[in-house]
Amino acid sequence: MAKIPIENILFIDIETVPMASQYDELDENFKSLWDKKSVYLSKNDEDDPSTLFERAGIYAEFGKIVCISAGRIQNDEIKTKSYYSDNEKKLLQEFADDLSIFTRNIPNLYLCAHNGKEFDFPFIIRRMIINQIPIPYILNTRNKNRYELPFIDTMEMWKFGDYKHFTSLALLCELFGIPTPKDDIDGSEVARVYYEENDLERIKSYCEKDVTALIEVYKRLDF
Repeated sequence: MAKIPIENILFIDIETVPMASQYDELDENFKSLWDKKSVYLSKNDEDDPSTLFERAGIYAEFGKIVCISAGRIQNDEIKTKSYYSDNEKKLLQEFADDLSIFTRNIPNLYLCAHNGKEFDFPFIIRRMIINQIPIPYILNTRNKNRYELPFIDTMEMWKFGDYKHFTSLALLCELFGIPTPKDDIDGSEVARVYYEENDLERIKSYCEKDVTALIEVYKRLDF
């Protein structure tokens, strides 16, 4: 496979939160559905649907996207843009519109994320379907085999075929001497910052740092 020019890659990261600030705010139907889901998440007798609800943000059916940050290399500089809002449909539509522009202007565009094939890409696609937003061609996996998908995953690059191995972006940054994107908050704190502090700007800043770190990690892996 020919080497992909880094200028042809759009690096992305998403930040997600549970669909409500706490379990008690769910309507009865969603409570019942989460109760069934949480049975498979429980690891000890102290776990219950309410305490486990803080994990809901990692499931597209029970969470939502509050920020998508995208980054590219242009003239050897990193350029970033973020789509963030309390209105998920609005930010997803803006991202979809820009993806259509990117695919027209950049030949053979690829999307790159850390653990993107397992999390970021399917999460975005599912939330677009829930919000009834047409899936941009580059994200549409229907009728494509895995080798046709224009997705790059830095965690997969680091696995080297080892399917059981998980390595965080923060750990790779430490290994390669890249400034950590977790110098303010990390992913576990995003829901609190969103619901308790109502600070989308802080979440956006953190998401953009993740994208910058992702680009630097990709460059180390693809040197």
